[in-house]
Amino acid sequence: MVATFYYDLGSPYAYLAAERIHRVFEEAGAPPPRWQPILLGGLFKRFGRESWANGPGRAEGMREVERRAVAYGLPPIRWPDPFPGNTLFAMRVATFASEIGRPVSLPLAAFRQAFAAGRDLSEPDNVFIAAASAELHPRALQAAVQRESITRKLREETERAGDLGVVGVPSVVVGTEVFWGDDRLEEAAAAAAELAARA
Repeated sequence: MVATFYYDLGSPYAYLAAERIHRVFEEAGAPPPRWQPILLGGLFKRFGRESWANGPGRAEGMREVERRAVAYGLPPIRWPDPFPGNTLFAMRVATFASEIGRPVSLPLAAFRQAFAAGRDLSEPDNVFIAAASAELHPRALQAAVQRESITRKLREETERAGDLGVVGVPSVVVGTEVFWGDDRLEEAAAAAAELAARA
């Protein structure tokens, strides 16, 4: 894979990116990116940052997400309650899904549950709804997310992303370059197309 797309299911900007990224890369002539779940909270802790959704820019940020969704032709944003919520369980599910060949279908379905349907992903039942559309069985998920290997994998991928210079999501890493933000997908796709052409 030429590019890696880093996301956390609790990020509305990552949702906006997830809905567009394959089309943007295809239009640029770039191979599709690899999707990698990481814990945004882990990046916040490592880099001494805080979510905009917990600060004075919360209302402005939410309005900007809503504006971009309309501009991209996506359904109106429906905010889950609470926002931001605890997505650790959902991110473990996403990590498991990646390991068994559902690296895109599961997170896309979960993002839509959160920001198109307004469902709280800290509730396992809402994650299971998303999983069902990706053909993952709830009972298998319950067992998988309890495995230490899944927890370790998610933690290690978050640390690896930080080592690469990823400080937030959505981020796309192309070679050694990090493109952070939903508004940088086109730049990332162009870089990926150029890198692929040279390979």
